[in-house]
Amino acid sequence: MRKILPYIITFFLLSSFSVYAQTDNQRDSIVQLYGVVMTADSLEGLPAVSIVVKGQNRGTISNDRGVFSIVVLKGDVVDFTSIGFKPKSVIIPGDLKGNQFSIIQLMVTDTTYLPATIIKPRVSREQFERDFVNTQAPDDDIEIVRANNNVANRKVLMNTVPTDGSEASNQYIRQRNSRMYYSGQIPPMNIFNPFAWSEFIKAWKRGDYKKKN
Repeated sequence: MRKILPYIITFFLLSSFSVYAQTDNQRDSIVQLYGVVMTADSLEGLPAVSIVVKGQNRGTISNDRGVFSIVVLKGDVVDFTSIGFKPKSVIIPGDLKGNQFSIIQLMVTDTTYLPATIIKPRVSREQFERDFVNTQAPDDDIEIVRANNNVANRKVLMNTVPTDGSEASNQYIRQRNSRMYYSGQIPPMNIFNPFAWSEFIKAWKRGDYKKKN
């Protein structure tokens, strides 16, 4: 045991030195980035500029005077973005001496050309009704509307088109309410329901149960 003890002590000393060296290197790589974001033409502080470390979910925004401060690492790329300005990127030097880095970031205006918009006065109700009634719809569109409103086509669409979230939730609520309404008793059978018989006769007359080729 006495022979092994010096080796154990040496191992713990080397491990402690290695952990201390790694911690010291990590502290040396941390940089406090601060500065001000300004417009390039008027040199005014630009507020609400998004300042994000590229590839990471860390960032901040400039205050009402354009001043910002964020903790980064040496070698990081920091992106500056703002609506109406061209994006800018700043690389933190990897051989930076010290743990502080200050910049004055100038943002150049990004010109965006919007399509021309013609503003007309709001039409009166009488004018809208007259134009709506006199508008001639093409025959093709009318035929498409009639085909889409056909009972057979609507049934096919109802059976093939999936329901959206609102329809699915409403159907679930109706089924749950029906089960709770008849809880503790036998639910009625549709064979004795006159409304069900009426719908069945209508479907039979329409030919819904005929074999389709």
